[in-house]
Amino acid sequence: MIGFTDLSREERALYNSAFTGLVTARAVQGHQDHYRRRCPVAVAVLSAVMALQPSIRHALPNTTRSGLIRWLEENRAVKVAMADNATALSAVVRPGLLLALQTQMLYCADDGRLGVTTGRLKKVITGGTDEVIAIQKAAHMLGRWLPSAGSLSTVMTLLGVRP
Repeated sequence: MIGFTDLSREERALYNSAFTGLVTARAVQGHQDHYRRRCPVAVAVLSAVMALQPSIRHALPNTTRSGLIRWLEENRAVKVAMADNATALSAVVRPGLLLALQTQMLYCADDGRLGVTTGRLKKVITGGTDEVIAIQKAAHMLGRWLPSAGSLSTVMTLLGVRP
């Protein structure tokens, strides 16, 4: 497994725990806004991992009404990118998730699902660069979209990853 110190300077700047925690929180926020219930941890992590990958982020559809299965058939490179990067990226997302929980941006309910703590995360997505904004918007969209394809195990199988 790749350690944080094994990453390049640019990767360490992008994948710092504060930012990956924010990206994970955006996925939870998107899920919570859309479904009106708390978000499974796996959806939050998977959404963040996908949003952090430029090749996946740029291939995302403009709407959550697009079918996930059809989108994956049209974008086969997504499955390749997930196979290549999901393990390493989940290792940098997990510390961000822990930081978001420790700082109470997110909370974990008794059922093991995540929620955004009221007043801790703005609705408006902002950032210092276009890339930072795009990553947050992608995570927010993925938090809403990924569960629409059915069970989480089905979604993960379609993406070629496992919990």
